[in-house]
Amino acid sequence: MLVSWNTTNACNLACAHCYRDAGARAEDELSSVEAAALIDEIARAGFKIMIFSGGEPLLRPDIYELVRYAAGRGLRPVFGTNGTLITGEVAEKLKRAGALAMGISLDSTDPGQHDRFRGRAGSWQAAVEGMQACHRAGLPFQIHTTVVEWNYHQVEALTDLAVQLGAVAHHVFFLVPTGRAVNIEEESLRAEQYERLLHRLMKKQREVPVEVKPTCAPQFMRIAARMGLKLRFQKGCLAGTGYCIINPVGDVQPCAYLNIPAGNIRETPFQRIWEKSPVFLRLRTEEYGGGCGSCRYRTVCGGCRARAYFYHGDYMAEEPWCLYRKGREAMRRESS
Repeated sequence: MLVSWNTTNACNLACAHCYRDAGARAEDELSSVEAAALIDEIARAGFKIMIFSGGEPLLRPDIYELVRYAAGRGLRPVFGTNGTLITGEVAEKLKRAGALAMGISLDSTDPGQHDRFRGRAGSWQAAVEGMQACHRAGLPFQIHTTVVEWNYHQVEALTDLAVQLGAVAHHVFFLVPTGRAVNIEEESLRAEQYERLLHRLMKKQREVPVEVKPTCAPQFMRIAARMGLKLRFQKGCLAGTGYCIINPVGDVQPCAYLNIPAGNIRETPFQRIWEKSPVFLRLRTEEYGGGCGSCRYRTVCGGCRARAYFYHGDYMAEEPWCLYRKGREAMRRESS
């Protein structure tokens, strides 16, 4: 099981797709003492991996102490970061504190396109330099790419760049309209592009020595199975079943893109929220609507619950951009 904590809403970029609408620090963010207590609760609840994200987690002054504390509690600390603040010194400090891997965002092979998407000139170069700093420090990193229409044809080239830079993985995030991303909803992939790209990514996995993983596109589990690929993942969508997120002020929700509070850790211990929240309990029934409910891959895919919520108003509804319906594929083309 893994948990992500949005350590702060502060961020030095202004990404067009930010699910947190990050920028300024939120009022009443969790204190160092509250964060340590949260880490204790996460460990007691049986979680193994803790993702420090944001905003930009490296803007939180106590980040190294909290990473060290999490590692001391037996958690595996990893990061979701834009990478622009990682210098050689920062990479060394993170490694000494116990950070085990860095997820660094890179959305294009073209620096200008990445910079426009991320809202700051020079962010592509700074992110790449951050990756290089991690590589020198012996701190593993992976590249995170958010895919939309404009970079749809660049994804495999970004995987190749990940290999070239020494990354251990390339995780491709399919846009979910939440936060600022609602303003670019029209750029998200629709059903045919969605399916084609998943086939392309699974083909690419056969060609490269790093992990290639679609995120917020759980249908990759179906496609990998049909292609005979053996992956380390057990299920596509983990929202509320093997994963959850805590925002900067302590609200717990099923995933970063499903903004439905299941409770607040200042009012209810995290472990109790995780085990007893009606939101989580409903997700664990796997009683999905529409095509997802009758799909033979229901238990290994699950459909994107956040996308179902945005388009249908019900997080248990049918995944809107899946072409697999009632036990058969509506499209069999496997390449663009």
